[in-house]
Amino acid sequence: MKRLAVFLAAIFFSLSAFPQAEVKHNPWELIIYRPENSQKINEVRCWLKIEDMNGNDVTYTAARATYEWVSIPDRVNQYEKTYYLTGGMAMHLHNIKPGKYKFTFTTPADKQYPFPNENREWKSNEFIYNTENPAKVIFVYPTVGESGFYNGGWIISGYAPEFFKFTKPVEKAVE
Repeated sequence: MKRLAVFLAAIFFSLSAFPQAEVKHNPWELIIYRPENSQKINEVRCWLKIEDMNGNDVTYTAARATYEWVSIPDRVNQYEKTYYLTGGMAMHLHNIKPGKYKFTFTTPADKQYPFPNENREWKSNEFIYNTENPAKVIFVYPTVGESGFYNGGWIISGYAPEFFKFTKPVEKAVE
């Protein structure tokens, strides 16, 4: 019994003498989430490109990537060749080398089925990621016009999209 009391006292002392370190975000980890949209646009892939601040393509050397489906969050998948997203996927960038990077997403004209536009590829804005002031999650979603129809582009943002503007059904007033 005396040994148990000494053991418990030692555990209590170690817990109070060495408080837990503050949990902080790992700046070398980033989640890029592409929310689901309509079924057709979900199938259109967009490919990640990472450039250093000198314009060099470092997509496959600056970070390693895995992905998960939001509908199956506990199953991590390895990319076989290229880093892409479809609707409902979350890309996890691991071991990002310290520095500043430009992220962009594109969809080539020949990969836009069922929304082909043979004249141009779909491009996103540039998103600057800095490991000294990192984001935890960023979002990629298709651009839409004022009519609510997809118009061939991508937006990268640190904020979740406001899809409810176009997809939320009109609520009838209760009388």
